Amino acid sequence: MPLKTIKKDAADALTLEWILQVKNYKLTLDRKRCVGCQVCTVVCPKEAIKTIKQPRTCDKAAKVKVDIDLAKCNFCGACDVTCPYGAIKVTLNDNHDLNLLAKECYPHLVKEIVVNTKGCPKECDQCESTCPLALIKVSKVGFDGKPVTDVTPLTPNEKKRVQITLTVDKDHCPTCRVCELKCTPGAIKIKKAIQGVISINQEKCPPGCHDCLDVCPITGTLTLGGDNKVYANELYCTFCGACKNVCPVDDALSVKRTKIAHTPVHSGTWNKSLERLTSPNNAAKELKATAAQSRREAVEKRFESEELKEMNFR
Repeated sequence: MPLKTIKKDAADALTLEWILQVKNYKLTLDRKRCVGCQVCTVVCPKEAIKTIKQPRTCDKAAKVKVDIDLAKCNFCGACDVTCPYGAIKVTLNDNHDLNLLAKECYPHLVKEIVVNTKGCPKECDQCESTCPLALIKVSKVGFDGKPVTDVTPLTPNEKKRVQITLTVDKDHCPTCRVCELKCTPGAIKIKKAIQGVISINQEKCPPGCHDCLDVCPITGTLTLGGDNKVYANELYCTFCGACKNVCPVDDALSVKRTKIAHTPVHSGTWNKSLERLTSPNNAAKELKATAAQSRREAVEKRFESEELKEMNFR
């Protein structure tokens, strides 16, 4: 048992601590990055995380507030690993080394982000401005290695020799694909870490309500149509469920996660989290696919072993 426990809830961060004789467990929730989604509440094995609806401000819905019960939390780090926005960090003695990852009983989310600036126009920095979370930085240098802020006064030859560097903050990127779809084709390619389906039942959606649109962190995922109704665009959606948390009618908005891209796991600990994140059927599909892959690998190894024996015999 910890010698001392600490919980601090400030406007910008929620901090929990277990202080033992030689170990100090710490969980920090960055409220500026937290979008009030469903993921951490769903994966927490101790049901220590809950969301609290907040009052409207200036006639707009506010994202839910995430709270964590210090008496229930065991600092396992499941919330840290699966948060699409990288808003939660769990450390042990100030080191971000999670035991459940070291033992390969829980996976990393796989965020496939490939950058290729060869075809980018030298004057363009659109991807930086289109990122809804300001996670992209574009920098340019001339042939002399000096930073270039404006390519307009450069000669055609100087402009041609400008080198563009595009960096993406992968730790906090939810892989929404807004940059990929709005920028120069081929400059950024992204595969979503979480795939799913979002739908709005217009018949049950309250007239004039746009609470879901108010809290959606990804611009363009939810839009208000000419009929004053909200429409969803799955191309940009991260299926986090922030919209679902504030929807006043249970059946008006549906968010279903169908597939999670993750690193290999060698334990059953992840299975329960996957089932809660997606569904029992989708979790079963992954387990069957994983089992089939393991069988294929076993057969391939067996044939390789037989071929080596035959070669040695000759």
